[in-house]
Formats: sequence, structure tokens, C-alpha cells
Amino acid sequence: MRRKAPPKRARAKQKRLSPDDRRKDFVAKATEFFSEQGFDGGTRDLARRLGVTQPLLYRYFPSKDDLIKEVYRTVYLEPFDPGWEKLLADRSRPIRDRLQEFYNAYTDVIFTRKWLRIYLYSGLKGLDINRWYVGVVRDKILSRIIRECRHEAGLPVQSKPTPPELEMAWVFHSGIFYYGVRKYIYESPVLEDKEQMIGDALDAFLAGFERVFAAPAAPRRAPAAPRRAPMKAVG
Repeated sequence: MRRKAPPKRARAKQKRLSPDDRRKDFVAKATEFFSEQGFDGGTRDLARRLGVTQPLLYRYFPSKDDLIKEVYRTVYLEPFDPGWEKLLADRSRPIRDRLQEFYNAYTDVIFTRKWLRIYLYSGLKGLDINRWYVGVVRDKILSRIIRECRHEAGLPVQSKPTPPELEMAWVFHSGIFYYGVRKYIYESPVLEDKEQMIGDALDAFLAGFERVFAAPAAPRRAPAAPRRAPMKAVG
């Protein structure tokens, strides 16, 4: 007597996503793909990774550039807290406290392997992601920090930072950024206390800014030497 074949298991019904949810799913998976593979892969490889056909992917993103722009918006712009600018501008608090709180929160956002890898890959590929984000950092973070440093040092208000001021701010900011690269990309030993690292960098930056850019005090005039009475001729 022939044994009956076991009944086939019914395939689990795949949940049908709304267009908005499917778009978000594509962006999330594309973010993972770009952070692992870089930006050299074509849309065919990407569609295979997403588990969809190229025509379906093109229905949501007509080009690879459109998808990259959405990844940039999701990964770099959405997490940017608008309250950070208010924090940096709050002169009721000491400037060092404001900067410490800001960089503690900011590095919590950017110090992830995914964020850093996409940023570095896009720079190597010459994509616009780096240029876009450099503009955001310059205009929304560094220019504000320089304005507050000038106020702290008693310098006059100006419409935009001078090139030397901006360069010093970039050196400071980039040092903190590179801590994340060394830890999460190179996996090199770093100071484990991130807040201490930020505090030490802040102390060096604030002292350096005031030393280099603060207006020097007007030199005091030396007191005039007392005038001697004319000597009388003898004889």
C-alpha cells in the first residue's frame, strides 16, 4: 500500500505593505546595502537584495540618484534635532556646558557603523552626500558655535565667520568625528569615556579660540619719568 505524501504546508501569506510602508522598507534596506557594499552596485543587485523586481523599484525611485537622496534625507537630515540650534544659542548657560551637551547628543546620532560607512563610501565615490552634509554642519553647527565664541570673547558681531575661525572650528569638530571613525570603522583602541574625550577637546578649542582671536588688551602707557630740575652751573 502506497503511503500518502504529507500535505504541503501552506505558504505564509506575505503581508501586503502600503505604498508608504513599502517605500520606507526600500529605503531601510537600501541603507543597509549601501553601508555594506558602497555605491558601486547597480539597481539590479539592489533590487535582488530588496527581493523585488527592477520595474517595481523604479516605480518608487525612478533613478538610483533619487534613492540615494532619500537615504541621505533619512539617515542624515531626519535625525538632526532642530533643538540643537536653540541649545547652542542659549546664552543663559555657560558656553562650555552647551557645547558639551550638544556634542554628547550629536555623537549619539552619528557614531554608528552605518552612518559612518555611508558617509565615507559616498566621499570616496564623489557623491553629493558629503557636500550636502558639510554645508549643514558649517551653517547649522560651526557658524553658530563661532558666533557664541565671539560673544564670549567680547568680539563684535559679524555676519559670517572668518576663514581662520571656520578652519579652527573644523579642526575641532573633525577631531571628534575621527574618534568615531577610529572606534567604529577601524576598530582601534580609543578612550572609552566619550564624554571625557569631548570635554578635553572642548577645553582645548575654547582656550585656543580666545587666545588666537580675542582682541588683545590695549597696552598700558608707561608712566612718564619725573622731570628733573635743571642743574645750576657752579662757579
